[in-house]
Amino acid sequence: MSAPLFTRYLAVDWSAAARPARGKDSIWIAEAVRPADGDARRTLLENPATRAEATQRLIEIAAARLDAGERVLIGFDFPFGYPDGTARALDLAGGLEWRKLWAALGDLLEDRDDNSNNRFEAADALNRRLTGEAFPFWGCPDSRAAPHLKARGRRPHGPDDLAERRLVERRVGRTKPVWQLYGNGSVGSQALTGVPRVWAIRTHAALAFRAQIWPFETGLTDAPQGALILAELYPSLVEPEPLAGKPKDAGQVSAVAKALARLDGAGRLAPLFAGDPALTPAERAAVEREEAWILGVTDGPALSDDRVRIGGAA
Repeated sequence: MSAPLFTRYLAVDWSAAARPARGKDSIWIAEAVRPADGDARRTLLENPATRAEATQRLIEIAAARLDAGERVLIGFDFPFGYPDGTARALDLAGGLEWRKLWAALGDLLEDRDDNSNNRFEAADALNRRLTGEAFPFWGCPDSRAAPHLKARGRRPHGPDDLAERRLVERRVGRTKPVWQLYGNGSVGSQALTGVPRVWAIRTHAALAFRAQIWPFETGLTDAPQGALILAELYPSLVEPEPLAGKPKDAGQVSAVAKALARLDGAGRLAPLFAGDPALTPAERAAVEREEAWILGVTDGPALSDDRVRIGGAA
């Protein structure tokens, strides 16, 4: 059996809330390790009230672990990428599409320390650049609707449009498309507010030369060069852990962090970094260039042997 890849495993449940929040539908961070008995143990469970606070805590935690000689995996529960062709539609093609798109998001988004943000205005501006109409981003409160952003619904995606779903989301049917910003289960706002924060972690002076973003900077591999790997997760791949007095979000990140630790201890985490072996060369290139991938989605059992398989069947 191969040696474990990491010593610490963190899972983050993100929130695009417009004001400080704790408890249900807020940010939760869990960390797990592998004790000597080979099982997994949670070592940390935190509920920061704002994205700024969460970002700072993740930097502090990661820096402390890395300085102690440990290797760390942090997974976030929002998409790291957009369907293939998004960068081209924004005139950002020509190499490093993911990085150019992340920079564009960072330039558009204003996300203040008190969680107030302009994510709907940013989506309106992106729609204007992408199509000149209220498409493909959609969903917001009625009071935040704009000329290029509808409060609900949008026209269907046609054959000449950007795809509604990324390659990985077509394999896990329960996921929501990154274009949906508002409503039950939506992840679009989390991506708009989360991507700039992941980049802030990646480029922080304490971490910059030791961190990599999977799969954009690593390829679809287990990235042995990086001491800190930042990846995309989908917590619903595992059953949440019941935690007395805590919401489902807390139980999900706790369960995912422990699942990653157990898989790594059993030598079964490394193959998940390869994504789906059935991807064609062109699809792999799109994933590594722009779309990203959910860690744990593959052609067979994923994070949970008895619950999730390719295509999202449970």
